[in-house]
Amino acid sequence: MKDPIKGFSKLSKAAKLEWLVTNNFEDAEAARTVLTAYWHEDEALQKRHDEFIENTMSNFYMPYGVAPNFKINGKLYTVPMAIEESSVVAAAAKSAAFWMTRGGFKTEVLGTEKIGHVHFMYTGDASALKEDFSSLEQELLQATAELTANMVARGGGITSIKLIDATDRLEDYYQLEVTFETCDSMGANFINSNLEEMAKCLENFTDNHERLDANSLEVVMRILSNYTPRCIVRAGVSCPVEELASEGVSATEFARKFKRAIAIANAEPYRATTHNKGIMNGIDGVIIATGNDFRAVEAACHTHASRSGSYKSLTGCSVENGVFTFWIEIPLSLGVVGGLTKLHPLVVKSLEMLGNPGAEELMGIVAVSGLAQNFAALRALVTTGIQKGHMKMHLMNILTQLEASSEEKIHIANYFKDKVPHHREVVNYFCELRGVPVPKVGQ
Repeated sequence: MKDPIKGFSKLSKAAKLEWLVTNNFEDAEAARTVLTAYWHEDEALQKRHDEFIENTMSNFYMPYGVAPNFKINGKLYTVPMAIEESSVVAAAAKSAAFWMTRGGFKTEVLGTEKIGHVHFMYTGDASALKEDFSSLEQELLQATAELTANMVARGGGITSIKLIDATDRLEDYYQLEVTFETCDSMGANFINSNLEEMAKCLENFTDNHERLDANSLEVVMRILSNYTPRCIVRAGVSCPVEELASEGVSATEFARKFKRAIAIANAEPYRATTHNKGIMNGIDGVIIATGNDFRAVEAACHTHASRSGSYKSLTGCSVENGVFTFWIEIPLSLGVVGGLTKLHPLVVKSLEMLGNPGAEELMGIVAVSGLAQNFAALRALVTTGIQKGHMKMHLMNILTQLEASSEEKIHIANYFKDKVPHHREVVNYFCELRGVPVPKVGQ
């Protein structure tokens, strides 16, 4: 068992690296070589990356790809995606091309408000707090006026404040629920700063109110919520059913099976989880590429999928009067200013690639990416099966691990073009091609 280290964060980067490789790897020099190999040769750029988080030792590279031909609200986009999973970018691009000739994607932002809470306990009689809430509300707005001034000037700010009695869920539990409009910023720091000021104001209000007992009040937390049911975007596609013939399946049969696949995701949480994970493949790739918080978006979307009390599909489908319609409606709290949007060079280029969109336009692009990914997945599942396309990319990963040459990759890919490239079969054929013994199972 290794000894703990004190004051690690205060060490220089070189000292941290020395401790890391010496105390955590069998071969310190090999570890040092790998970690430093991913440092950027531009020292200023590396320093910028070092400052994004604490205790930075290296850079963790992910593939950065693009999916062209996304027609959204009549405008053509090339969408950047940062993701490591095989076939995601190819599937998104394939869906984009399919729908580009069928009218493209349509998006609509249904709301842009975010929510934060001051969570507090009150053990006494809270009737006076409820009766005099209008006075408290005015004090809360006055206390935060300086913090919100710049946001108000941009068209945002605090849009509502409510007192929530949640004692039916937890004894003595209340909330100040505050909604915010944060314009083109995600707004986390803005929201949390306002909530902290409101918590102080609540304490002062209670302390100075003749009918309230300051000793009965305990502010527990003041924090934004990553669930944003009032910050919602809808994206959809539609076309005549007869335009859906795919992979040897008739258009009518395809539409029927596609709709049934979503019905299964709505009926079975096991399937819904995988269904929605595929949607998030498309969403997360764009979120990361544009410097937004994919963990927050994931949390919000999965909460939204559970809002009925059962975990369900984030997408919907209808077939009516000969028209196939497919849509997604999800909460997305995104920003195009603040955070990494001006600091990370690839984030800057991602946003430029998209035409430097505002937050609402980016919401639409991200939602479309998730919808496109889901269409590609379901299209494969109800026709040829998911493995045909996915395993082609998996084959390249296997061959890379085997250190196959470019010529060998081409030859083996051609051999498996009509076969499913399971790992063992690929290894066997690779060894046969090279004329070397096939390793025993387990080696």
